[in-house]
Order: sequence, then C-alpha cells, then structure tokens
Amino acid sequence: MAYKHRIDTKEVTQQLATPVNGLAGLQVIVGTAPINRAENPRAVVNTPIAAYSFAEAEKMLGYSGDFASYTLCQSMDASFRLFAVAPVVFINVLDPDKHKKEYNNAAIRVEGKKAVIAESGIFLDTLDIQSGEGVKLERNVDYLASFADDGGVEVTFLTTEKTASLSSIQASAAQLDPSMVDKDDIIGGYDAATGEEAGLEVIRQVYPKLGLVPGLILAPGWSKDPEVAAVMAVKTEGINGVFTCEAAVDMDTDEAKTYTALKTAKEGMAVAHAHVVLLWPRLKIGEKAYDYSAVWAAMTAYTDAENNDVPKKSPSNELLHVGAAVLTDGTEVLLDSAQAELVNSYGIVTAIQDNGWRAWGNNTSAYPAVTAPENRWIACRRMLSWYRNHFILTYKEKVDNPADYRLIEAVVDAENLYLNSLTQTGDIAGGSIEFNEEDNPAESILDGNIVFYTRIAFWVPAEYILNNIEFDPAILQSALGGA
Repeated sequence: MAYKHRIDTKEVTQQLATPVNGLAGLQVIVGTAPINRAENPRAVVNTPIAAYSFAEAEKMLGYSGDFASYTLCQSMDASFRLFAVAPVVFINVLDPDKHKKEYNNAAIRVEGKKAVIAESGIFLDTLDIQSGEGVKLERNVDYLASFADDGGVEVTFLTTEKTASLSSIQASAAQLDPSMVDKDDIIGGYDAATGEEAGLEVIRQVYPKLGLVPGLILAPGWSKDPEVAAVMAVKTEGINGVFTCEAAVDMDTDEAKTYTALKTAKEGMAVAHAHVVLLWPRLKIGEKAYDYSAVWAAMTAYTDAENNDVPKKSPSNELLHVGAAVLTDGTEVLLDSAQAELVNSYGIVTAIQDNGWRAWGNNTSAYPAVTAPENRWIACRRMLSWYRNHFILTYKEKVDNPADYRLIEAVVDAENLYLNSLTQTGDIAGGSIEFNEEDNPAESILDGNIVFYTRIAFWVPAEYILNNIEFDPAILQSALGGA
C-alpha cells in the first residue's frame, strides 16, 4: 500500500437502498422501454424479464425519464427508487424491427470537440457520422459515442486528421419510435402461424420461464384504455390454467377531470371486476409524473414484503412517497375526506394528503355491485388469490402420487399446521382443511380425482372507526367538589 500523509476526500456514487424481496405482490408490467440502451435489444421484446435492482433493470431494458414514451420506466423508478422492492417482472412490447424510423440531421454543431444528438432512441451500432463536408468518420477512431442521461447521444471527437477542423457534422441512425406502439401491441395475442406470443399474452410465460407467479398485473399509460383494461381483467384468472392475481388499472384523467365525474367514467370503462383495482388520478414528485398504478403497485408489493410477504394488510392509508396528485395536464387534485369517501363508494381508489400523500380506498372495482367480503375488499381478494396460489405451489408435487390415505393425510396434516401457523401470527382469522367422503365417491377416486375442502377467513380492513363521545355534566360536578 502506498504511504499516505495528507487530508483527502473521495466522491462516491449515491447508492440506492437494497430492495426488500417479496413475491406475494409480484408486479408484472407490460409496456415500453428504451431498449436501444439495452445490452441486447432484440432479446427483450415480448418476453418476461425479471429484475432485482434498478441497475439490473436498466442494464437489461434501458432507462429514460421520459415516462410517457417509455412506460415501463415509471415502474422501474417507483419500485426500485421510491419503495425499493423486488423482484419486478417487465414485458417490453417495443420492437426495434417494427417500431422504428430513420434519424437524419445534416447540421449538428461541434463545440469544444463535442456534439450532442438530442433525440432519444438512437441505436449506437447504426450511427453514421460524417463531417460537414461529407467525410465519413469512424467510431472509436475519430470519435466516441455514448448515451446521455436525458436519452440523447453525446459524441466526443478524438484528435485525428479528419476531426482537426470540425465545426459541424451530419448524423444518421436507426431510431426507436415509441409513438408507433398502440393498444394492440399492449393487448398482444398468440400468432398461430409462428407460435409467438405478444403483449399481455406473455403473462402466461412468467411462471414457466421464471418460476414466479404474478401477483399484480399493470400497464401504466395504457390501462386507462377500456379494451386494455378488459383484457387485463381476464388475464387475472386462470394463468397457466391455475394461478390467480389482481390487476391495477388507471382511469383516464383526461376524461375524468373531477371526482364527481368518476362514477360515469367507471361505468364507461365497464371494468367492474373483483380482481381489478381502479385508480384515480395520477401522481407526481418533482418533475416526474406517474400513472397511479405504477406507484400503487410498488407500494402494495412493498407493504406485502413488510408483512411477512403476506398480503393481509390493505394497501390503503399507506404513504405513496409522492408530492402531489395531478391530472394529465398537471392540474393538482386535492380531495378532502368527504370527497375521497364518495370516490371510494364508487369502487375506486384515490389519494389524499394527510401528513404525506396516502393511498385511500379498500374496494375492488366490483363494488358496490358486489358486497361479498372476498370480492369487495382488496385485502381479502388478494389474500384469497395468494392462498390459492400457495396451495398449488406447495402440493403440485403430490400430483400423480398414489391416491391412498397416506397422500390424503399428508396434505390434510401439513395444511392444517400451516393454517394454524397463519392464525397464530394473525395473518388470517382462521382456517382448516378436511377430506370428506361425500365429496369423494368411489367412482371419482377411480377416475383419479381427490377433493379437499378448506374453510378460511381473512381480516377485513377497519374502514370506519367511530367513538361516541358524550359530555357528562356529572364529571364536571364531581371535579368541582359537588355531591
């Protein structure tokens, strides 16, 4: 080690908080990413990508502060920066072979041996630079090119014969065009001719490819479209034929600008579904504006992780770590408790300012048409989906074992122990599983079918707390020394 006798300083890059890991609220997000900045752009199109940190997400998919063009970046920021929760699964639909255009600029100024291509989406490996006189310049010989933080490209010129007197350059390249993506790309589907899946259809691949089960489906920037929202609702059930989850869906703040317009707006969306959480309005911190679903889903996943990775706590009255609630045009929304109650009565989750901005609402979008606890309350609905997925994942190894009493007793004993443990920790109100002969006639067992019956109850949120307060003159009289 070198001998040191001095005072010194060293500047280090700010480190993001280490994410807490949780799978109960695993976010599966469909949208667009600036994949021109990714390591392998074509490998991350319409395929599930799991990321456990911001750095990993940025490396695989790229990152941009242009949330409107690159909608997946909202969730990258919310999940890894606002809440530090992982993992997150991203499905990018922006295809460099389909959603692209040609970039050409014949008059880019060179100052101090540097030039800036301000436009985002440039593919560096296609970049062609010529001097103002039309002399072709060679990358890594005459110049270096790298991405700027704002999404553009910075060009630094090396000292060579070709660059000695540069005052301007001409540049051309292939360029991503996220404006070409439409709702059909998000909805996606299955191509029978090629066997390829796209968009929301790729959710099917999450478990087979990654071994992860979706907990929340979202598509920030896109779910406000009724057709997208309807497909998202369908995708929450029967994933891989067996799994269940919930969807976070945004309402269009261009269409519904006031809280009094939300009832009609919800009816127009036609998404009254027990597995759907409707959210209004948008959120903002500094110059960053988010679709509510990106922040709500990250907050919900974080809340689950903080509660033993069990979704028992309603994601209401939880801090959102934002600075304002806004419409698309930036107009601030400030609801008081009475106004927020009205929004909640429509089956819509909103946000209120109460010593920090908080999510406010416990009802799925099925409410008020549906009032059964397991389909009305977000927490109960999510707990039931979570428990169903748990049972499948825990006992799928028993499939094809001999259908004897050893199998039956193994499942009943193990699951009752688990349900008792959840009851002891307060994660559920109670539960039990049993094997009933009347549910399992001989002919059914001979067909290889075994049926168990589970009774389970979850805690509902304490949505309304009332204290009846009476002024008692007798207390005053006693305090004054009266009889």
